[in-house]
Amino acid sequence: MTYSTTRRTALATGAAALAAGCGGTNSGSSTPSESPSPSKDSAPPGNASASGNASASGSASASGSPGLAMTSEIPVGGGKVFKEQKIVVTQPEKGAFKAFSAICTHQGCTVNRVADGTIDCPCHGSKYHIADGSVAHGPAIRPLPAETIKVEGNSIRLA
Repeated sequence: MTYSTTRRTALATGAAALAAGCGGTNSGSSTPSESPSPSKDSAPPGNASASGNASASGSASASGSPGLAMTSEIPVGGGKVFKEQKIVVTQPEKGAFKAFSAICTHQGCTVNRVADGTIDCPCHGSKYHIADGSVAHGPAIRPLPAETIKVEGNSIRLA
């Protein structure tokens, strides 16, 4: 008996084998499977400020949200970019902390610094106001989306 393999059969068989190889089970494999890290895109917009107990920078709080920084690390009239969390925290006025996405709305580059009252993108020169994330200088035309943070004592954490 002769079997002829069509392109469609080969593709279907290859796709099925690929799907089986990439499945969620790890039967017999010595390599652990990795799960992707959660996306920051799903975080609710806005920002918050609250007082309460302080926790150490970088540590998890009682609610499980990681600490970003101590309030003393965010200069008045300036801010700090947290590249790993893709967030920028500013302090436009003493005691008023704001947080925004660190992803430039122009073409998706990560902002790299806060200076002279603006959050700056190195790719095409867009600048955003530290008080509200609005565009100070294009080519970006949309503001940076606000992120939610909590200030508890001297600690700033993701909400």
